[in-house]
Amino acid sequence: MNSGKRQKQRKVLLMGKSGAGKSSMRSIVFSNYVAKDVRRLGATIDVEHSNIKFMGNLMLNLWDCGGQDGFMENYLTHQREHVFSNVAVLIFVFDVESREFQSDLVDYSYIVQALGECSPQAKIFCLIHKMDLVTARLRLPLFEERIEFIRGSSEGFKDSVDFFATSIWDQSLYKAWTQIIYYLIPNASTIESLLQQLAEVIDARELILYERTTCLMVTHVTRGLEGQNPFTDRFERISSILKTHKQSMARHTGIPAGSANFAEMQIKTSRFMFFITRLTENTNLAASIPPSEQVFNAARVNILLARHRFAELDISNKPRAGLSHAYQRTSDDKELADIAAGYVGGKA
Repeated sequence: MNSGKRQKQRKVLLMGKSGAGKSSMRSIVFSNYVAKDVRRLGATIDVEHSNIKFMGNLMLNLWDCGGQDGFMENYLTHQREHVFSNVAVLIFVFDVESREFQSDLVDYSYIVQALGECSPQAKIFCLIHKMDLVTARLRLPLFEERIEFIRGSSEGFKDSVDFFATSIWDQSLYKAWTQIIYYLIPNASTIESLLQQLAEVIDARELILYERTTCLMVTHVTRGLEGQNPFTDRFERISSILKTHKQSMARHTGIPAGSANFAEMQIKTSRFMFFITRLTENTNLAASIPPSEQVFNAARVNILLARHRFAELDISNKPRAGLSHAYQRTSDDKELADIAAGYVGGKA
């Protein structure tokens, strides 16, 4: 958010056997690829390093590790300390249709042992990938069976491993990576608390915070009856829609997909109103509010006034003042603050 502050680096290992789909998912999430384009990606040779700026001051030091047997052996012997030291997160990808699942489990157990020696505080996420290749009625039983085997090979991490069934062809990939990113952001709870305050001020049914470049959800606040929304994958669906929209803008404008963005999108119906707008340099905010022009206009103004408060947040997790400080008047926004004075809480 505030780029002038010191960046915090988090080392993330992306591992799994060759062909499991590691580089494909990395390219979709961080490099604005679409699923049909990943076929042209070649096999990863040794380790591909990527420094990915996320939420302004969080730098993901992503190590995409080639999964060929020779590379695996090298990681576990000659490069053991180099690869497995100072790791925040290990993401291990299993190909659900692998014909050598027992061999994959053996490699995984060796990697977990090395991680336990060099980075015992690391978090492990296991992605059971390419689930779209499995018949729908068999997916859940197979997923649960795989979890049981993998957990049994997780050594000292067996009680803390998180599992996700994923595919590059649906929203499941975004759901998994959203949870991974949420774990990596040290001040996510602080952002969530501030978002809760903002939701109460503007009478929002739901607020969803998205990182602008990747379109991954950072966190959300759901209030009232919105908690009964039957579309439990709505956050990931919006991620997918935003990503597709960015790619469409890139094709028609010539702007790189990573830089393509929009100012605001609005939807107004008789049952609800919804808009997505820029919150900070690095985030977009989606808001679902009651069907009232008064509440809608008040929400947009108050979000504008709260922007600098969110922009102040960084990964240092220092204690901050409450949301009320977001409404301090400066020479630049005094006129707008005067206009908004009667709108706080959506009341004229």
